[in-house]
Amino acid sequence: MRAVLSRMLLGVVAFGGLGLSVTGCGTAGNPAPATTAAASTTPTAAATAASSTTDELITVPDVSGMNHQQAQDTMQAAGLFNLREVDGKGLGRALVVDRNWVQVAQDPPAGSRVPPDTVITLTAVKYTDR
Repeated sequence: MRAVLSRMLLGVVAFGGLGLSVTGCGTAGNPAPATTAAASTTPTAAATAASSTTDELITVPDVSGMNHQQAQDTMQAAGLFNLREVDGKGLGRALVVDRNWVQVAQDPPAGSRVPPDTVITLTAVKYTDR
């Protein structure tokens, strides 16, 4: 009986972070007391992400007038990797060769303090569009 209880308690300890519990492991006439595993004390991923994004703000660099490749490199060097690119003429063209495009706008604006996962929109036009 002791060996069975010991193995069951080891199982509860091994899976304690999952919040499992073991009840009624005794004999029919002598039920064992209920054992409940303690809740995990590690922070959740959401709580960790929320605290890291509020603690770590990045100043958005000014990339106006840069070629699109240089603008992307500058944003990434600052720690901003969630970049979105837009054709400033509204024609829906893809910015395939980044060095052929010049930055005309950005959102959020230069100098803003943002979390690292913020979407940065870089608006550019072809040099030949000017």
